Amino acid sequence: MKKPIIFLSYILLSIFFVTASNSPTATIRGTIIDRVSRTTLPGANIVLLNTNPFTGTSSNAEGKFRLENVNVGRVSLKVSFIGYKDVYLNNLTLNTGKELVLEIEMDENVITQKTVEIIANVDKSNTINKMTTVSARSFTVEETGRYAGSRNDVARMASNYAGIVGSNDARNDIIIRGNTPSGLLWRLEGVDIPNPNHWGALSATGGPVCILNNNVLSNSDFLTAAFPAEYGNAISGVFDLKMRNGNNEKHEFLGQIGFNGFELGAEGPINKKNGSSYLINARYSTLEAMEKLGADFGTGSGIPKYKDFSMKLNFPKTKLGSFSVFALGGISDIEMWDSRKDTIKEKVDYYGGEGLTLPMAPI
Repeated sequence: MKKPIIFLSYILLSIFFVTASNSPTATIRGTIIDRVSRTTLPGANIVLLNTNPFTGTSSNAEGKFRLENVNVGRVSLKVSFIGYKDVYLNNLTLNTGKELVLEIEMDENVITQKTVEIIANVDKSNTINKMTTVSARSFTVEETGRYAGSRNDVARMASNYAGIVGSNDARNDIIIRGNTPSGLLWRLEGVDIPNPNHWGALSATGGPVCILNNNVLSNSDFLTAAFPAEYGNAISGVFDLKMRNGNNEKHEFLGQIGFNGFELGAEGPINKKNGSSYLINARYSTLEAMEKLGADFGTGSGIPKYKDFSMKLNFPKTKLGSFSVFALGGISDIEMWDSRKDTIKEKVDYYGGEGLTLPMAPI
């Protein structure tokens, strides 16, 4: 009787260890840079938190690091470097078959010494242009998926900040300290852009669906006052957005279905030697796709139809220096149910209303 029990226990333990050893893993890699000078930081320590045994690495001479065979799921990192403040990246999403590529910015750790008093003659007639130091906030793409009601939209996410109010659930216009939503300035990769939303009205800065997909965005800034001179067209606020670079070592593909649409994406290297990469993303309205499949339900008054596209080509090492090319665009329209009633009535009058069956829209 003991032998069968021992044999069964051995089989169960073997299955357990085989399953544990075959858990899916992925790679985390990236670059450590100084936030102000944008120079790389070699020798920075990167530690994967909550691991046993200890897992970590350090950045190489180019400031790059790599952590391989990391179990997929939610992971947290700690980055430290002498003379800089520690950086904690919590609850990062690591997916199967896709590398997590990070660009981690570090701030110098200023140590206050004895007070130095400098006396000089100042001509107060000259103005001083200072960088933004107040009423500004950086946000990550990870945050766009966590804030309540954001729907992966940066504009809807910003309505969670103090002093910011959204117009309604149907649009992502934001009101900053009582100012008009039309006073918001959108900027992408250092270039002022018009309203990046589907069904954006004239002179408006919002809309029901944002063309800017958070899957192609990098860490960006949101300013609500005290704008630097470069934001001369801003009145109430500024969205200074950055697009991330594609994976410059491995080709990767993305496919997902959600409330915002059917989405396809691709990224990878153009030339591995010079680190150039491409990033392409396209999206198609979910409700429009459902209508083509026969599920003609709309949103109460009509079916929103939209398509958008975004891309970025990055060339960090060329004879002319570093440069990138980006583009985005979208097409949108909506067929109101009321417009169908007149068409149906005309067809009924034409055929005399006999022997004719037409799909009726809800009224």
